[in-house]
Amino acid sequence: MSGVLYIIATPIGNLEDITFRAVRTLKEVDLIAAEDTRHSRKLLSHFGIGTKLTAYHDHNERLKSDHLLSQLREGKNLALITDAGTPCIADPGYRIAQAAVAAGIRVVPIPGPSAVMAALSAAGLPTDRFAFEGFLPPRQGKRRAHLAELAAEERVMLFYEAPHRLAATLADMLAVLGNRQVVVARELTKIHEEFRRGTVAELIEWCAAQEPRGEVVILVTPAEVGEAPVQDLGTLLARHLVDEGFSVKEAVARVTAETGLPRREVYAAALKIKTAQG
Repeated sequence: MSGVLYIIATPIGNLEDITFRAVRTLKEVDLIAAEDTRHSRKLLSHFGIGTKLTAYHDHNERLKSDHLLSQLREGKNLALITDAGTPCIADPGYRIAQAAVAAGIRVVPIPGPSAVMAALSAAGLPTDRFAFEGFLPPRQGKRRAHLAELAAEERVMLFYEAPHRLAATLADMLAVLGNRQVVVARELTKIHEEFRRGTVAELIEWCAAQEPRGEVVILVTPAEVGEAPVQDLGTLLARHLVDEGFSVKEAVARVTAETGLPRREVYAAALKIKTAQG
C-alpha cells in the first residue's frame, strides 16, 4: 500500500501559529521534504521534531520528485513544508502533489498559516470575491503588460512582492491601473506587522520616506463599474499620432513611458501606423 503525502502549512512568522495536528504529523511521518532544510530545522527543533529532512526546492524539484514519489510508492509517509506558509501556493511544491495525484497516491492537506488569507482577512476590503496573482514579473515591461491585462478585473487582487521591488511595483500600478485604493501588508504575524492603507500615490510617498522591509502582500481594489480598460498599444499610438498630432518620436516616448514596453517594439508599431496613414 502506498504512503500518504501530507501538505503541511507552517508559521509565516509567529511560531505559535502552527497547529497541534501539524506538529503531530511532522513527528509521525517517515520523511519531511523542506524548501530550506537549515531554515526548517530551526522550526522542527523548537517543537522537538526529529524526523529526517530532505531538500525539495525550485532548483531540484524535477529530479527530486521521482525520488520522493518512489518513497511514497514504497509505503512511506511524507510531509511537504515550505519556509513559511502553505506549500504549493505560489510555490514549486505543487509538482510533487501533482505527480502524487497522477500516481493515485493520497494527498492530505493540513491547513494553517497563509499570507494571502491573513492579509485579506484584515485588510478591510471586500472578501466575497478575490483574485490571487502571486508574484508579478520582475522586469518593468512585462510587469506593466501583466497589470494591463488585469485593468478590468472586478475582484480584489492580491500580489506577493519583495520589499526591494515594492516602490517600483506601486509606480507601475499607478501608471497602468490608476490611483486606486490599495493595502500593503508586511511582516504578517511578526513583531513589526503593519497594514498601510491609502491610494497608490499615497503609498508611493510612504515608500519614498522609508525602505519597507519584510515580505509584502499588496491588495488592490477592483476596477470601478464602467471604468474604461487600459488601451492597447495600437490604440495608444493612434491617439498620439493621429488625434493629437505628435511626431513618431514624441508618440513613441510617451507610449513607452505609459506602458513600460521596449522602445523598439513601440517604435515598430508606430511606423506601421504611419505607413498605413500614407
